Amino acid sequence: MTTTDPTAMTGLELMRWVQTERPTDIPSIGRLLGMRFDEVDHGRIVISLDTRPDFANPLGTVHGGIAATLLDSAMGCAVHTTLPAGAGYTTLELKVNYIRAARTDGQTLTAEGTVIHAGRRTATAEGKVLDDQGKLIAHATTTCMIF
Repeated sequence: MTTTDPTAMTGLELMRWVQTERPTDIPSIGRLLGMRFDEVDHGRIVISLDTRPDFANPLGTVHGGIAATLLDSAMGCAVHTTLPAGAGYTTLELKVNYIRAARTDGQTLTAEGTVIHAGRRTATAEGKVLDDQGKLIAHATTTCMIF
């Protein structure tokens, strides 16, 4: 297990640590789905993954839950980058709009999350998922509770 104490880091420091160290000894949804933290800035995160057949819905395209998880992760982590050490958050609301299906054949999906508002008790963010051709797959908004 890692010796890094996430409660001692600001949200931005923690997200940059995840980006550079890519800890494989910590169970997470990101590890399960193969997410990569491509860009980490204050109030903005870019995460990508490569699709695979395990992500299929009954119709044979990427299940909408994969896009929703990418969006929830990117937007939530973007909110996290605005928080001081010891603070946390949780998703209160997630609204996803699906635009088109994605293939399960290894195409890269990229999610960008950007903070709209970071307050003392709540934060809001928006996000989008693009395929490897730059086509919009889904877009979303979220409200997070800060604690």
